[in-house]
Formats: sequence, C-alpha cells, structure tokens
Amino acid sequence: MKFSYFPGCTLKNKAKDLDLWARKSAEALGAELCEIENWQCCGGVFTSSADEIATKLSSVRILKAARERGLVTVCAACHNVVKQTNCAMRDDAEFCAKVNRYMGEDEYRGETEVYHYLELLRDVIGFDTLKKKVKNPLKGKKIAAYYGCLLLRPSKVIGLDDPENPMVMENMIKALGADPVYFARRNECCGAYTVMEDPAIAKKNSESIVKNAALQGADMIVTACPLCYYNLKKNGDSIPVYYFTELLAEALGVKEGENE
Repeated sequence: MKFSYFPGCTLKNKAKDLDLWARKSAEALGAELCEIENWQCCGGVFTSSADEIATKLSSVRILKAARERGLVTVCAACHNVVKQTNCAMRDDAEFCAKVNRYMGEDEYRGETEVYHYLELLRDVIGFDTLKKKVKNPLKGKKIAAYYGCLLLRPSKVIGLDDPENPMVMENMIKALGADPVYFARRNECCGAYTVMEDPAIAKKNSESIVKNAALQGADMIVTACPLCYYNLKKNGDSIPVYYFTELLAEALGVKEGENE
C-alpha cells in the first residue's frame, strides 16, 4: 500500500520523533509513506475568513499532488488545516472557483482522500491486523491518550472520531497490549498558541491535563500534536509525555524500548 505523505514543517525539526517512528511503523505494517516533493508549509492555521485564499494555496497544492494515492498526515495541526481546506474546495463553490482561477490549469475540487495516521491504522490497516503485528506487547503500561482540539474539531469536517468521547487512540493502545487510561481532560485545550503571548494560560491548562491523567493512574501520556506535546512536557512534570508513534514503534519492534 502506497500513500502520499505530508510531514509538515515541525516534523522536520522539533518533532522528528513523531515523523521517524510514523515512517518506520508504517513500513512494518506494509504501508509505504511517499513524501510529496517540494511541499510547503500547510499554512499553520486554517483562517476562517471567507475571502482568504492565500494561506490555503499550499494545502491545495499538497492535496492536488496526492490525488492518486490519498494523503496521510501525522501532525494534528497540519491534518486540521489540510482537511478543512479539502472540505472547503469540495463544498464551497465560490472559494473553490477563486482558488482554481488563481492556480490556473488542472482544477482541483476536493477529490483527494485525506487520512490522519490514526485513521490509517484504524480504517485501512485495521487494529486487528496491528495487534497481530505487535512483537513487544506493552503489557502493564497504563497510557493516557491526549487528543486536544485540532484532532477532533470542527467535528463535522475533521470526522476523525466522536469529539466528546473519542476512542481511536484508546483502541490503538489496546491493540499494542497496554491499558488505556480514560481521563476527563483528554479532549480539552492545552493552551495551544497562547503560550506565545500569555504562557500562564498554557501552563494552567497543561498542568491540569497532566495532573488529571496522573490522578487516574496513567504512567504516561501520548499525543499526536507537536504543540500539545510541547505544552504538556514543559508545564506538566508528574508523568512523561510521548508521541503516539514512539509507543507504536516500540510495540512493533522497530524501536528499542525506552519506557520500561
């Protein structure tokens, strides 16, 4: 199985582990992630202004390049921007027309299938298959999955899971042989970009998330968002934080365990 792959800017510098173990794990599961050539930043955020197209053009180029194979993303923020842009190209005729007039030939109308890596595991590979591929079951580990905002919302567009009671990461954790820990703040905001202008907000939010997970007995937290990872790791010190791909790679035997 071959898929077009968009890593995004952060996975090329601060979040290299999220990218590295996603690639190696996909290979172990029989999926090849083919990085799109000459990609640009997705835009960073999806602006809601109806007449704003400039910041979305790089995402449209990514989507156009991935039409034949489908597009896989790992970063929650990149996925959010690309998925919302794809939806706008498919459902907003005025926006679609403006973009295509600007970009010229080879019109695009939202036809690319966009998968977050978790959807690839659940919907394409399947958790039953994943379970059979596990070489080092993570027995005894109590893992709290932290979703944050961008992986789940806006729910009608992103469509990854139930925004109030998501299960995809917990089901992945079960397939890896570990015990998922459910905690109330797993889908609440970590503070996100407020860390740039008011770090106290991010600190308060992130501390409450980590403490909540620890109180429910979690040994660690896993996430798919580099910004969430940064905020939780910086502001919550009661339990460690990892990218979900690190645990996936460990269970599949393509990464030596560091979390015993």
